[in-house]
Amino acid sequence: MKILVANLGSTSFKYRLLDMSNEKQLARGGIERIGSSQSDCFVEIGDRRTETSGQVRDHADAVQRCLDQLTDSEHGCLSDAAEVAAIGFKAVHGGRVSGVQYVTESVLEAMQEMSPVAPAHNPPYIDAMRRLAERFANIPLVAAFETGFHSTVPDRLKYYAIAREWGDRWQIKRWGFHGASHRYIGFRCGQLLDGESLRVISCHLGGSSSLCAMRGGQSVATTMGMSPQTGIPHNNRVGDFDPFVLPLLMRATEQSLEEVLSDLASRAGLLGLSGLSGDVRDLEEAADGGHADALLALEVFISEVRRYLGGLLVELGGADLIAFTGGIGENSARVRSGVCAELGELGIELDPTANAAARSECCISSAASRAQVWVVPTNEELIVARQVQALLNAD
Repeated sequence: MKILVANLGSTSFKYRLLDMSNEKQLARGGIERIGSSQSDCFVEIGDRRTETSGQVRDHADAVQRCLDQLTDSEHGCLSDAAEVAAIGFKAVHGGRVSGVQYVTESVLEAMQEMSPVAPAHNPPYIDAMRRLAERFANIPLVAAFETGFHSTVPDRLKYYAIAREWGDRWQIKRWGFHGASHRYIGFRCGQLLDGESLRVISCHLGGSSSLCAMRGGQSVATTMGMSPQTGIPHNNRVGDFDPFVLPLLMRATEQSLEEVLSDLASRAGLLGLSGLSGDVRDLEEAADGGHADALLALEVFISEVRRYLGGLLVELGGADLIAFTGGIGENSARVRSGVCAELGELGIELDPTANAAARSECCISSAASRAQVWVVPTNEELIVARQVQALLNAD
């Protein structure tokens, strides 16, 4: 059984083609900086890697490029798209629809209902799903919603302090996201440290970021709320924000509510603070060169991760393992060091040498640290492929 997994981030697109008989990867590819004038693209099929650059306008354009690469007559690994048993999507927000679902019109309608709170994610997913359904009508499309992993979070951490009717009638709750990534981290950490009630805090830090507290591989608390704009500041999205500021901003900027929300969802976060970039790589380079606002953006980001980390440590009563994952979590020694600085009293202490040298899965905590700290590359695509396979097998 071959399953193609499409993973759409806010400014990125990744895909993997997996043979689920042995979970072997047949091909993978990715596109970064979607929507910019110069997007970076790569595809790996076997031992052949091809890199290109050029403008990729949107996520639908990215999906089309993926299919063209896999069915290329010279270098592709598929003679026909019909070899794919299903296409799985790491879908974001379906509100009243969660878990693992075949993509139907009712599922798309539920996703459309949530588009106002997931404007950077749901519209491109809906568009891509519709395009693929039209072109490949015989290939099942499956949505594995990120919110599904957080169904185990207790009500006391799901409900906002608003009228209960609002929460129940209009699904205004803390849903949580990055479910596939946190699910994989919980699974992998269970292999690294054997224990039925293992307490893990997964720090998924990337273009969008969230932390998740897990006990025994199940989510018990997470940092994102009703929308993927919430929690820790993101590359270009605001993170947590006081809603009572909105009328003030509307008057001051003479913008409509929709225009202000668009700014908060696309020109805020690290980009807004720095006035330079939402990419931590750019910010670290600029900060080292004396760019004060780039340094401020990094400091705000690290401080917010620390604030949420503290809350999750209290919720779990401590941690056995803290895992850094995602593009920033896996690659920025500076961010990891900042997050874990001066936490020795809480049993968290990095080995500076190991942290600086980390390039793949490895332990970066010192021997004196009660909680182990690891860099763990995530594998969202494998999780989605397993979920898709389970749905197909159930039928």
